[in-house]
Amino acid sequence: MHENHEKLDRLGRAILSSARNELYLNMRFLDIALSGLDYAMNLNTPTIGVDGISIQFNPRYLMELYRDDLVLLNRVYLHMLLHCLLRHPFNRQGREEERWSLACDIAVESILDSIDSRCLKVMQSEFREDTYADLSAEMPVLTAEAIYRWLGQRCRSYDDELALIREFRRDDHRFWPPEDDPQGDSQPDDRPGDGDNGDGDRRQELEDKWRNLGEKTQTSLETFFADHGDQAGDLLQSLAVENRERYDYRQFLRRFVTTREEIRVDVDSFDYAYYALGLELYGDIPLIEPLEYRESRKIQDFAIVIDTSDSCSGDTVRRFLEETRAVLSSEGLFFDHANLHIIQADAGVQQDTVVHTPEELEQLCRDFQMRGFGGTDFRPAFGYIDGLVQSGELAGLKGILYFTDGFGSYPERKPDYETAFVFFREDYQAPPVPPWAIRVVLGPEGLPEWTEGENVGMMPDTDGITNTERQQTREQRE
Repeated sequence: MHENHEKLDRLGRAILSSARNELYLNMRFLDIALSGLDYAMNLNTPTIGVDGISIQFNPRYLMELYRDDLVLLNRVYLHMLLHCLLRHPFNRQGREEERWSLACDIAVESILDSIDSRCLKVMQSEFREDTYADLSAEMPVLTAEAIYRWLGQRCRSYDDELALIREFRRDDHRFWPPEDDPQGDSQPDDRPGDGDNGDGDRRQELEDKWRNLGEKTQTSLETFFADHGDQAGDLLQSLAVENRERYDYRQFLRRFVTTREEIRVDVDSFDYAYYALGLELYGDIPLIEPLEYRESRKIQDFAIVIDTSDSCSGDTVRRFLEETRAVLSSEGLFFDHANLHIIQADAGVQQDTVVHTPEELEQLCRDFQMRGFGGTDFRPAFGYIDGLVQSGELAGLKGILYFTDGFGSYPERKPDYETAFVFFREDYQAPPVPPWAIRVVLGPEGLPEWTEGENVGMMPDTDGITNTERQQTREQRE
């Protein structure tokens, strides 16, 4: 019995090694990623799956696949590898599990079908082609996040969802780390593994591992294999979307806070021991009263410029304003009497609305009407804001947000305050900005996700580190 078990294990490993070699010979840009997975026989699955460490396989399934269709074997192997490179097992983030699994399968299958390699080519069904057409009409890049949203909005019946699963499901997702398992220890008890590493951080280590491999694969495609575009298909674009730097909008807005004393009870500085001693010695006379002020770090003077040229959508502008309002209000980033200017500008300043409280900002979002619709020139808005700073109206200004499509004339000189140009781009790309500016790109997944744009050289990003410095740090770590 033991000898049969070992024989099946060796046979399964040999089949997987054969598929890996075939993929390597046809797609050299995957050389590093292909070395990222080990193999382990697991009879708990009827097919095959991956957990980020190794491919868990049922030998009977592999033998039948090897006998019947070598191309399908290669596709299954790369299907699982793409799940890891795009970090699908680690990015569920509160999403419904079955729908997220289906969205991930559709995303990686679309990449496989876009790759021009004989070791992966199969005839596509009409149902699959129609699905890709429907998705492409809604999104520029078929990411798992965008497909997940599409599946939810379409309100498909169970039969429709089952048809998609039958068409796109290739592997067993039971080995993916569960969302509520901070250690990522999802492996069955009888699955060979590396044991508990003792630091309770296995899931994060696996995610970091595949983030690193994904970035290296992207770099290989952009440099050494730049002329292999047809062979890579949509893989480079998908990796570029997944590997883009992400930032929390709440933390981003904290760049513009100011320290100031607020007239408010500072409970933290109150010493109850002295207070109680005074009451004990003198009856109703406490020794120390609570202080009526405290230092707070919030936004005092701030400006948001809205590009109201013809190329900016009113609905997108309203979404941006509403998200900003929600974050400022929920995070308590407003002083009791803040000084927030909402400036509308195209080729000139069209309107400046000043709000002082979260309630006034909420009212503005409800009643917002765009003014302008001319050309785009950023310089008048900066000149107007400079005038407000010099007059004392925005004396404490630390920075501004400029929401725009980016096609306009920028100032030649850096202003005395930080400037973040905010773009909403369906294709995840954005125009270049001056070296002194911050570029923030809002992807189609939704406004809460803020990302820095691609290929902007020495531009400082939203954590104050230049792209070049970040790349040097990565190279040193590697």
